[in-house]
Amino acid sequence: MKAVYYEHFSTPPALRNLPDPSPKPDGVVVKVEATGLCRSDWHGWMGHDPDIVLPHVPGHELAGIVTATGSQVRNWKVGDRVTVPFVSGCGHCGECHSGNHQVCENQFQPGFTAWGSFAEYVAIDYADTNLVRVPEAIELTTAASLGCRFVTSFRAVVDLAKIRPGEWLAVHGCGGIGLSAIMIANAMGANVVAVDLADDKLEFAKQAGAAITVNGARAANVADEIHQITKGGAHVSIDALGHPVTCNNSILSLRRRGRHVQVGLMLGEHATPQIPMARIIAWELQILGSHGIQAFRYADILALIEAGKLKPQNLIRRRMKLADAPAALMDMDSFSGLGISVIDSFA
Repeated sequence: MKAVYYEHFSTPPALRNLPDPSPKPDGVVVKVEATGLCRSDWHGWMGHDPDIVLPHVPGHELAGIVTATGSQVRNWKVGDRVTVPFVSGCGHCGECHSGNHQVCENQFQPGFTAWGSFAEYVAIDYADTNLVRVPEAIELTTAASLGCRFVTSFRAVVDLAKIRPGEWLAVHGCGGIGLSAIMIANAMGANVVAVDLADDKLEFAKQAGAAITVNGARAANVADEIHQITKGGAHVSIDALGHPVTCNNSILSLRRRGRHVQVGLMLGEHATPQIPMARIIAWELQILGSHGIQAFRYADILALIEAGKLKPQNLIRRRMKLADAPAALMDMDSFSGLGISVIDSFA
């Protein structure tokens, strides 16, 4: 199979011909029809994820067709259209038994704990626990765009922050995660303030459903501006980027008893940011982390997409060939381009 491959961290990946994968007894092999390009892949390539063993094939936001099944797989067959959460639960540990597969103690992550989906084929473990059937009405490119960004944002906004109609949500960073959070919150009836440093991204945020935008490069104080806009502070604020500045701004943007959700990864030199603990205590703020979503929660997301209430396909702004992925991966830290990029050509 053709795949994007690297043998050393932070050195240019290359397109290689590699052996096709085989399924484990509890797994399947998926022919990849589309796979998203995410900054988490860049973190992995940089060496920020301790689970990656070199050499490696990145990629974790995928959708495709089952081409082989392991001997223990009961719920899936060759030809099924599927996607999968980027955090896949083992199905046996205490967290999985409690329904929290996204923090499984023995989790499988394509593109991190195993070779990923920047390839023509990818092997997926724990198939019966984690595979998600993609309805015929939803394109596989759209399913891939759900990736980690859209579904993680859904869990952050709906399941963790429990956003309510009429509440204010501040979104710090208008990349794929931020745009997804904006679209989801807007569909839930919330009012969204979008923050970014680039005017073109803020304009796209308006198209995704943001009511008001703030350019952080021009604002004298981002948190103060949000307090003025929302008349007291956001009920919920999300750091969708993963940076000490956006994390701090997100917390300080909140009104009393507000909820901060950290969705953007804080890795490498940003792994231990300072946070305003005095404000957190005095205002009884909630600090929440969001790491993926359970496979069973996809049903509600897919139903909203089929009903036309969520349109993640509108966030896809670049489609590329697998051969273009190495350069695009290395460029992820520049935050260039709008929306979500998807690889959908493997020729």
